[in-house]
Amino acid sequence: MQPAGVLHSDGRPCPQAALWRNGRALTTPPEAPQGKVAERRGTWLWGGVLWLHFGHFLVESTARLWALDHLEEEIDGILFIPKRPRNGGEVAGYQRDFLALLGCDKPLVSLDAPAQVERLIVPGQGFGLGSLITGTEPYRNTIANRFAQEIAPEGPEKLYISRSKLPAGRGNLIGEEALETYLAAQGYTVFHPEKHGLREQIAVYKAARQIIAAEGSALHLLGMVARPAQQVAIVVRRPSSATRGLEQHLQSFAGITTATLCHLTRSWKPLGKAKARLWMGELDMPALQDSLRETGFIDDSGPLWANLDPAEVRARLGDDFELVPEKD
Repeated sequence: MQPAGVLHSDGRPCPQAALWRNGRALTTPPEAPQGKVAERRGTWLWGGVLWLHFGHFLVESTARLWALDHLEEEIDGILFIPKRPRNGGEVAGYQRDFLALLGCDKPLVSLDAPAQVERLIVPGQGFGLGSLITGTEPYRNTIANRFAQEIAPEGPEKLYISRSKLPAGRGNLIGEEALETYLAAQGYTVFHPEKHGLREQIAVYKAARQIIAAEGSALHLLGMVARPAQQVAIVVRRPSSATRGLEQHLQSFAGITTATLCHLTRSWKPLGKAKARLWMGELDMPALQDSLRETGFIDDSGPLWANLDPAEVRARLGDDFELVPEKD
């Protein structure tokens, strides 16, 4: 938990300003700041906690922007506090782009110190992890009616959203490069979203008819722009409740029931204590091929998909990873 948030002018905490996840508040009322506090004139919208992490930004930092459809007066901008104080006032380009894609041209400000705001509008949290992953109706309506409306579909009909170019230690899939080769032979274009701007990602996601994706944050952006006629398969890379959250997001926002494919022969983790999001799943290629055929994402052409050689996997991982023991 993090002491952070909004206080009324008399020092009382504003409970609507808290960030909630999985049924608990991640931010708790802070103590009143001591000494002189910078003043910020005008009327501002409370945005909450600003994450630089792409997925958490989409799900938790945009959660109050539904209020843009319900403002009764002009605002001067949107105020956030950084998730990590060391990031101070840093705002990423994609975060400004997201706001612009909602049709808002106001400044997005991350406060690097406490501030006394002349007037602050504090909407409730309309999206989040856990029970909030389906979004409130006002939040879903705002995304459906405002977000990325001017971006036209542009890209291939068959798309594989990959994690293979992300740095090691980000929860990668072992064998993903081989999977890319197999899917390319089936007519899929391999797409690395981190190599493209927000607008290009959205155009490509809108254009695809069939999408296979390594489980990860990119699916949250897809959920905001997808349409019911699209088919989506999720290739699970770790044992995590986050997969269920992605399924619920796509179902609630886009009316898509995903084909969720969990075919891992083994899981590996960094030595010592490591969160499950950092684990690396080793793909069971034959089982994955069978499931993709059964769900209509690939046909029967081409060779049988082969698993990686265990010795090759061990050599790739080196001495920094250990096998996750199987549960009894």
